[in-house]
Amino acid sequence: MKLTRQEISICIDEIRRLYPDAECELDFTSPFELLVATILSAQCTDIRVNIVTKELFERCKSPQDIIDLGSNELLKIIKTCGLAKSKSQYIYNSAIILVEEYDEVIPNTLEALTKLPGVGRKTANVVLSNAYGVPAIAVDTHVFRVSNRLGLANAEDVFKTEKQLMKVLPEEIWVVMHHALILHGRRVCKARKPLCESCTLTNVCKYFRMKEVKDGK
Repeated sequence: MKLTRQEISICIDEIRRLYPDAECELDFTSPFELLVATILSAQCTDIRVNIVTKELFERCKSPQDIIDLGSNELLKIIKTCGLAKSKSQYIYNSAIILVEEYDEVIPNTLEALTKLPGVGRKTANVVLSNAYGVPAIAVDTHVFRVSNRLGLANAEDVFKTEKQLMKVLPEEIWVVMHHALILHGRRVCKARKPLCESCTLTNVCKYFRMKEVKDGK
């Protein structure tokens, strides 16, 4: 079941109405801080990341500061983020590359960013869109779930979801829609039990219509 162009338009308008001020909820003041925060956000809440980075960014303002801090001390600071051992190595090794190859300037291309340890398309797109203003759609678990449930996408993985969303969404709203879809996933279209009874998108939602058919309604 695919959404019609009119249904897609209705869906976009309603999501933007629901979350008019949607924006990145990670705290950062520079591309470097956003890169670090996004790496830390994997399988971790933004709230927890912001608590951890408040201490980290007081001590580390640049890649060189991370190197001077050392991987062991970095691990101690970020230990509550989950997967901390891997993340500390990603951040530390990325810092070395950024110092040696980029003069501490965070790259502004997808190709360069995804060559850094621990940086996939999602992380790279978050940095590009929020730090550099590059139109991009970062597909995390929320964006993947919500867009496929609604019918904005019909894909089995995040890469195909990203490509499909890029086709159906106007480029000028890619960034804001990314943040709005995240908020809808956190507040309404939850993973285990979506709050369909309080959702204002059920009139166009593929998941809800299929659920009604299944329930014989």
